[in-house]
Amino acid sequence: MSTPQLTAGAPPVAPDPVTAAPQAAIRGRSRGGPSRLRALDGLRLLAALMVAAYHYGGRNGEIAQAWGGSPAHQFPTAAPLFAYGCLGVQIFFVISGFVICLSGFGRTLRAFIASRVSRLYPAYWAAILLVTAVFALPWVAYKALPPSEVLTNLTMLQQPLGVDRVLGVCWTLWAEMRFYALFALCVVLPGATRGRVVLFCAGWTLAGALAQAAHQPFLDTVLMPEYAPFFIGGVGLYLLHRYGARDPIAWAIVLVSWLIGQHYAVAGLWHAPSATAFSYRSTAGIIAVVTLGFALVAAVALGRLRWANWRWLTVAGALTYPFYLVHEHLGWVVVRALHHGLGLPSYATLLLTVGLMLLLAWALHRFVERPLTPVLKRSINPRR
Repeated sequence: MSTPQLTAGAPPVAPDPVTAAPQAAIRGRSRGGPSRLRALDGLRLLAALMVAAYHYGGRNGEIAQAWGGSPAHQFPTAAPLFAYGCLGVQIFFVISGFVICLSGFGRTLRAFIASRVSRLYPAYWAAILLVTAVFALPWVAYKALPPSEVLTNLTMLQQPLGVDRVLGVCWTLWAEMRFYALFALCVVLPGATRGRVVLFCAGWTLAGALAQAAHQPFLDTVLMPEYAPFFIGGVGLYLLHRYGARDPIAWAIVLVSWLIGQHYAVAGLWHAPSATAFSYRSTAGIIAVVTLGFALVAAVALGRLRWANWRWLTVAGALTYPFYLVHEHLGWVVVRALHHGLGLPSYATLLLTVGLMLLLAWALHRFVERPLTPVLKRSINPRR
């Protein structure tokens, strides 16, 4: 299983995942009124594809068993670039900060909780059961977890409970849940206002720095100093979207978050050149990808990507979360079947695997998320 820390061998995030934006196209509430932010849906899919590239060709581990050798041999030119795909998680976290701040304004705590729970859990439950069922097949090389651990995974609390994960990417969902809890208690519960959001960003930034200095595991777990700058940066970008580009405090939040975020990304993902390492990520490359992620979300926030208003981006956004959940582990099975079973070339296997995972994501969205999300939301918040 992949480890949750932000290291060169860690699974990237995601999510959503991600990154758990509303199923319909995300609506912004700027001073000019509601507007569809389809470009943000497109960025979510782009981040998910970055993560998939990392999982399929940018690292060793179980995927090497699926390919029958190191992905570096399958993709000698692309593998060094695929290694940067793990930074798609950081981009997901920036998007999540934007979207959660957007969804927190004008909502009660109960409505906010209903929105988040109903968005995260239906596809997650389906992915847990699907991966477990596939891994239990006798001809599949990967083994399913014991029933007790699978059941614990349904809570999404397996990581703090010390239980093995069915889905490697779900460590990012644990990070998302902690962000939701902090935002709900500090902003949504007392009522979201610009002042409370600014205080939340400033307080979390300072508390994260203090937690880093204190070296206390409990503070690290609650405050997530290595991931907080990306969530906070997304929140700051939403303030720019909502209140306008002439907001110096919002710009300060974004700038400080970028400065701290690139530090944690470099500290977690850079290593000295080594002949034994799978790949080498340069400091400049890591900073460039983090900067690009902030810049793209900023372009959406400031309306620079308003022209990217194609309807298919709404579908792309809807597929991102289920794709993120299933692509890694089921991708191992598909890669092995296509590359070894059918003898397809590496790049053809890669593209076909991504396509099949997107098709499966559509099925999960159509037959799981669409019917179950409103039912779960109403059950939590019946007066909605």
